[in-house]
Amino acid sequence: MSFFIPKRAIFEPRALDYPMGKELYEKLKGMEVPITFTGSHNRVSGIPGKTPREAFREAKRTLVVGVRKGTDFAGCKPSAHYQLPLNTSCPSMCEYCYLATTLGKKPYLRVYVNLDDIFNQAENYIAQRAPEITWFEGAATSDPIPTEHLTGILYKTIEFFGRQELGRFRFVTKHDKVDSLLLCRHNGHTRFRFSLNAAAVIEKYEHITPPMADRVAAAGKVAHAGYPLGFIIAPVFYFADWRRQYEELIMALDAQLPAAARKDLTFELISHRFTKRAKNNILDLFPETTLPMEEEDRKYKYGQFGYGKYVYRPEVMAELKEFMKNKLFSVFPHAQIEYFV
Repeated sequence: MSFFIPKRAIFEPRALDYPMGKELYEKLKGMEVPITFTGSHNRVSGIPGKTPREAFREAKRTLVVGVRKGTDFAGCKPSAHYQLPLNTSCPSMCEYCYLATTLGKKPYLRVYVNLDDIFNQAENYIAQRAPEITWFEGAATSDPIPTEHLTGILYKTIEFFGRQELGRFRFVTKHDKVDSLLLCRHNGHTRFRFSLNAAAVIEKYEHITPPMADRVAAAGKVAHAGYPLGFIIAPVFYFADWRRQYEELIMALDAQLPAAARKDLTFELISHRFTKRAKNNILDLFPETTLPMEEEDRKYKYGQFGYGKYVYRPEVMAELKEFMKNKLFSVFPHAQIEYFV
């Protein structure tokens, strides 16, 4: 895949008061990306689209550059103590992405340029929890890799946490443009995670993302650079050929990962599920989708956030869980499976 280039950029005027904002402005201007201004990165107009589908697609090609004003970070349990607010959304169009529900009808990409303010607040949180380790999640509402070649945000963040005795960073990506991060002085303080799926699932449902083989190859590069590595396999689907497809994914990882990386591997596995609201949003954005969302084939389960979701029936969940865990441990016996839900 080629590098992401926005169709349009929208700046807060204050963003130009920061070196990163100025650099990004000049870089986008040199790329002949049309630039306009907005009073607030939270109130953005000028993104076209007569239908929800058009608005969604245009937002995915829009980059908003702003200054983060608040100081508090949101929590991020159970994966980390806090979200690290660096950016929002991504240009990919995965049919089942939860961000299509949480970010609204126009999920434009947003980056913050006042990194020093964000890092200062992270240091405050680290100091408050000392002498315990404090974890920060950098991809709770985004995939930060597609805009990295424009901003360098991840590079700066990884090196910041490399200097923190008690601070740790983690993020996840579906993308493979990782070369600029291979020489970061991470000191083992950043867990670099990849979101993976069976090759056929990626090809069918994860639009504008690299194929499985390219992501796995990128994971091999990251492993050789000495990063602690993690993988999210999600959503895990139950379909006619699922055993062979997921076994091929695991064996592809086996072929790429060096021995040293296998001593500290994490896996997070999430079975396919959907809410009524998510289903309606998906059908608005992808009316021809073939995602399996027949409610009568699922079990309705009440969630921790006050709404219910449709999950696989217990016997299907048990079959998926047994196969995935057994196969992963047979290939990566020292890995940690953080959860299967």
